Amino acid sequence: DWSSDVCSSDLASATTDTTSASNISAGTLGKGRLPTGSILQVVQTWDNTQATYSRDAYITYLQTSITPLYSTSKILVCVNIGAVSSDAAADFGIIIYRDSTALALGASASSTNATFIPFMNKGSGDVNTGNFMYLDSPATTSAIAYKFQNKINAGRTLYYNRRGVGADCASGSSVILMEIA
Repeated sequence: DWSSDVCSSDLASATTDTTSASNISAGTLGKGRLPTGSILQVVQTWDNTQATYSRDAYITYLQTSITPLYSTSKILVCVNIGAVSSDAAADFGIIIYRDSTALALGASASSTNATFIPFMNKGSGDVNTGNFMYLDSPATTSAIAYKFQNKINAGRTLYYNRRGVGADCASGSSVILMEIA
């Protein structure tokens, strides 16, 4: 019987937690009622501003904050970057920061250890990806901000939410932060 194997602890806590329409709509339902892996809150930033960035600049339009409800929660960071580099030899990476801490950096690169690389070009060999996810464990209930630093080749430009040769082709970029129980 699935109810005795899977839900016995949930059923037990259901009798001790106060449940009413008002605390459900207010988001104050007891944590004991939510299984591990539940999404506790979602914060999104969507931006279609067009901009250009040089190396080491932060993509200021994507900085997104969240205040975890529990210190044991994880934060799923989902990033979608609409960007291109300025020419065929301009690779770029992105570093995700939680406040001032760089997250999930690559290792042993000769010039840039990035969290993820949305565009790489070596001659005619293009590599493109605009999406990245990272599961962070911030261990806090204080407000935290996730920000994104551009690591394009020195002397080149990152075009954000637009084509490099003109603004006639545009996109948007987004960050979604999900607190996971």
